Amino acid sequence: MSKINTAIFPVAGFGTRFLPATKAQPKEMLTVVDKPQIQYLVEEAANSGIRDIIFITGRGKRAIEDHFDESFELESALVEKGNKKALEEVKKVSRLAKFAYVRQPRPLGHGDAILRAEHLVGRNPFAVIFGDDLIDSKVPALKQMFPTFEKYGDPVVALKRVPHNMTHLYGIVSAKKVGDHAWQITDIIEKPKPSEAPSNLAIVGKYILTPEIFDVLRKHKKPGKELDIGDGLKYFLKKGVIYGHELDGDWYDCGSKVGFLRANIAFALKHPELKKEFRKILREYI
Repeated sequence: MSKINTAIFPVAGFGTRFLPATKAQPKEMLTVVDKPQIQYLVEEAANSGIRDIIFITGRGKRAIEDHFDESFELESALVEKGNKKALEEVKKVSRLAKFAYVRQPRPLGHGDAILRAEHLVGRNPFAVIFGDDLIDSKVPALKQMFPTFEKYGDPVVALKRVPHNMTHLYGIVSAKKVGDHAWQITDIIEKPKPSEAPSNLAIVGKYILTPEIFDVLRKHKKPGKELDIGDGLKYFLKKGVIYGHELDGDWYDCGSKVGFLRANIAFALKHPELKKEFRKILREYI
């Protein structure tokens, strides 16, 4: 079984749900307490053993490149001030992995974004991580998925349970359990009504994919039309097998304003320097 060394991060979207905050900065750079949410996800990948990270970017995403690059001027200023703690935090960011950047000229869906990294991935299995889903867990979410992939060798998607009355907000799977955390997926239904949902197992934005997915995406890609990863997986299911891995940990869906605020509250309450004072602030408002 080939080791997974590469993760693709599709980050070319406009982040329209967070306007006007995202008019001049990438949504992925919005901070959860004191770190951009994209950094949490890169750290997750790095702590799972990923060493090569490919960002699929678009216009206006330069801040992501700058964030994960070295900053000589800033580092020099911190050295002069003797701020060793901040210096180490800044230097650690650029050392998390090797970074590559590929442009997606038009927002034609995540399937199209993934195809643009094919020449860098080659015929090797790889991970895909989307920028909205933070999982707070002892074992990094991506790393939790490895045993299922190693056992079966087929694509694996991350799963978490949601309340039945919220299935219309997520991609929901029909699946049969084949292990402690593993499910064999038989169908994927995009945002079904609660009365029509086959389960309450929702797809979280983390995937382990095999190179065959490139062939499927390329076959169904139509010029000028959007192609989502969910569509690609449904096509893949017609002839192949896909598994799901139910994650441990708390899931924060930062794709909505409420989910983003919830993540900030949860992470602030765990922050060693802020949690005590932050609890006092919360009591003032509740």
